[in-house]
Amino acid sequence: QVQLVESGGGLVQAGGSLRLSCAASGRSFSSYAVGWFRQAPGKEREFVAAITTSGGTTDYADSVKGRFTLSRDNAKNMAYLQMNSLKPEDTAVYYCAADAGWFSRSARVYGAWGQGTQVTVSS
Repeated sequence: QVQLVESGGGLVQAGGSLRLSCAASGRSFSSYAVGWFRQAPGKEREFVAAITTSGGTTDYADSVKGRFTLSRDNAKNMAYLQMNSLKPEDTAVYYCAADAGWFSRSARVYGAWGQGTQVTVSS
């Protein structure tokens, strides 16, 4: 099983940018699809973005499409979530997840999860 560690969260003003990183260790990262999810206080965990094993296909939630970009570097065992034009409603704990299969919007598909990184967007 792959182990995941997120980083890059922080406090940013509305309209600003952050880049979240997901570092993977353990079994071959290139065999895993990667998803990003977020959870705001009092809300359920929601899908943000996902990317296939090769990085050739991505999927985004409508709420972030055009503002967030998910990429990966399999040689470095890393995935990156570039977040631009941030809004206060993007405030949440962001989680990186991995699955040894096709990517999915369902959190239940993913078997490996990081500990999360806090993103706070002030208005």
